[in-house]
Amino acid sequence: MRIGDIARQAGTTPKAIRHYELLGILPAVPRQGSYRQYCERDLLFVRLIRQALALGFRLAELRGLYPADGEPDWARVLQALVEKRQQVAGEIQRLQALDLQLQAVEAETRGCLASAAGDCAVPAVRRAA
Repeated sequence: MRIGDIARQAGTTPKAIRHYELLGILPAVPRQGSYRQYCERDLLFVRLIRQALALGFRLAELRGLYPADGEPDWARVLQALVEKRQQVAGEIQRLQALDLQLQAVEAETRGCLASAAGDCAVPAVRRAA
C-alpha cells in the first residue's frame, strides 16, 4: 500500500509518516520506483506510534523501540511504559500538592471576604515540600 493509504488507515498524514521514518522511529520501507510500499506490519507500527503519542510519549522517547529489523524491541517498549507511568505518578503528586496550596489560598481569600474589617493581607502562597 502507498503512503496515503497507510496514513488514512492509521489516522495520520503522509508528512507524519515520512517524519517518523526520518527520525528512525519507523523502519525504512522498500520502494517500488519512487513510491514507498508499505505492508500491514508498517501500518501496525504507525498505529503503535500514534497510540504512544496519545499516551503522552514524545517522538524522541520512541527512538530505538522499533529497530531496522522490523520487530519491536518489546523489552524496551515495556521499560518505556514503566518509566512513563513513573513520570505520570510524579506529576500526579505534584498536582496534588498544587491543589492543596490552592485550597489554602482559597480558604484565606474566603476568610478575607467574610471579615467585617476587610483589612486582609494578600494570601500567602506556600511552597510544597
